[in-house]
Amino acid sequence: MPFSKLGLSPALLHVLASHNYTRPYPIQQEVIPAILNNNDVLGIAPTGSGKTASYVLPILTNLQQATGSKNRHINVLVLAPTRELAMQVSDVFKLFSPSLPQKVKTLAVFGGASINPQMMALRGVNVLIATPGRLLELVEANAVHLSSIQTLVLDEADKMLNLGFKEEMDRIFSLLPAVRQNLLFSATLSNDVNNITQFLLRDPLVFKIEPEIESIDLITQLGYFVTNEKKGPLLRYLIKRDNMQQVLVFTSTIYSADNVADKLRKNGIDALSIHSKKSQGARIDALSEFKAGTLRVLVATDLISRGIDIQFLPYVFNYELPRSPKEFIHRIGRTGRAESPGTAITFVTPADKEHFKVIQKKMGKRVTMIDFENMDLRLAKPSGKSE
Repeated sequence: MPFSKLGLSPALLHVLASHNYTRPYPIQQEVIPAILNNNDVLGIAPTGSGKTASYVLPILTNLQQATGSKNRHINVLVLAPTRELAMQVSDVFKLFSPSLPQKVKTLAVFGGASINPQMMALRGVNVLIATPGRLLELVEANAVHLSSIQTLVLDEADKMLNLGFKEEMDRIFSLLPAVRQNLLFSATLSNDVNNITQFLLRDPLVFKIEPEIESIDLITQLGYFVTNEKKGPLLRYLIKRDNMQQVLVFTSTIYSADNVADKLRKNGIDALSIHSKKSQGARIDALSEFKAGTLRVLVATDLISRGIDIQFLPYVFNYELPRSPKEFIHRIGRTGRAESPGTAITFVTPADKEHFKVIQKKMGKRVTMIDFENMDLRLAKPSGKSE
């Protein structure tokens, strides 16, 4: 079923098409119509299953019909257990909302950062993504009011309960209006999650998505033990040595994506980065060139990677490891498709070794590792150019 059958707004369908998002994940197919129908929802889904977009897309659609909220009165509240998840959720909202006719302002707030800039940025916010402790600090400072919340989202509720946020969450619930839509997502249905579900949700529609296992049998995997400072030279060396074309490189951050692409270009390798901070036109152009084979290297973050669907992609690099084994399998699964073999190459720093052992164990495959120390990397840079 395509996104066009799920009831999303025409403007949002246009944005999805511009990012080459055509087919929803299973949880998106189930959850989006339920949220659009104003149902409470309990979604049990693993990391990497597409759950964030499953609530972001219908919330953005509903906000297109909403009237403007009063200053510092939020329409949508998303509670997240960590700064990293709050920022990730914010990035997904910001990825899909810029081209919508009804402007949607999104803000992520969390501890470990100065509260004053966050207080100042709250003016005119429609969607607030917050860790519980920082949200309560903002409420106590009279910087934000929760009495106008129309939709409450608990993302990774199991982690919030495991990290001891139940008391803070109960205080937040007491400040919310009685009539609202509640959306709860969790990787597991533990006793704690079940208890909060019964307290929070009203006749919820329940969706449980089992993780799909991607076939990686056709993928040749290699790994390199390498220090951080040698990743760039090693990447350039391998691309040049094997005359690689259509190379997809994954990084963990926007900064890394831009930096890697810049270094490749400076060393004679045609490359562009693609991530949520790029303009829509820049993303479309880069992806089109890469799919057509006229762009040699595309450097991408995980957030953008969903729109990269190439049937015969020959090379994938994990320049930096993802957080989860499932995301690792999702990355390398971009190659080795349609009965066509592919190669996935992973860079592993000393700090990454234990995490990579976990990834290999979850994947059920041991990756052949090479130590770069004995390699001649002179091909990594053109003659006459310094590192």
